[in-house]
Amino acid sequence: MSVWPAWEVREGERATRWLHVRLAFGDGASIDALATVGEGGVCVEDVQARPGLALEDLAVLADWIEGPLARACGDGAGADPCDGTGTGVHRDDSARPRGPQEWRLVARAYRAAQERGADPVLAVMDETGHSRRGALRLIGRTRDAGLLPPRHARG
Repeated sequence: MSVWPAWEVREGERATRWLHVRLAFGDGASIDALATVGEGGVCVEDVQARPGLALEDLAVLADWIEGPLARACGDGAGADPCDGTGTGVHRDDSARPRGPQEWRLVARAYRAAQERGADPVLAVMDETGHSRRGALRLIGRTRDAGLLPPRHARG
């Protein structure tokens, strides 16, 4: 996911920021959005997706990008894309858990999304920072480790 500033409007101490968001997936799919970040949270103003998004995916897009946008605007690490100087969001992979620890994280995110009725793959992507393809690989490894039930019954 890449985030870069579009513009900002200030009124006294309050500020509303518009940011361009680009999500590119390993399978060639992409989402370009214009989002606002202000006191009320994140609002998606415009979306262009290739291929098009299903209505239920569009409904959760703001929730899905809220965490990464908040981190991009206030994580304090490097340039802040919300102050007009940032050029993108990149996660530091050195602190991310690996192996069984990562599989437990994936299983928790996957199950929590299922319980909320949200897309579990998107939840794993947000939690781990992986692309869609990487998240699907992790979900498969988590299933192989026995932390999630098999996808299809095999006979």
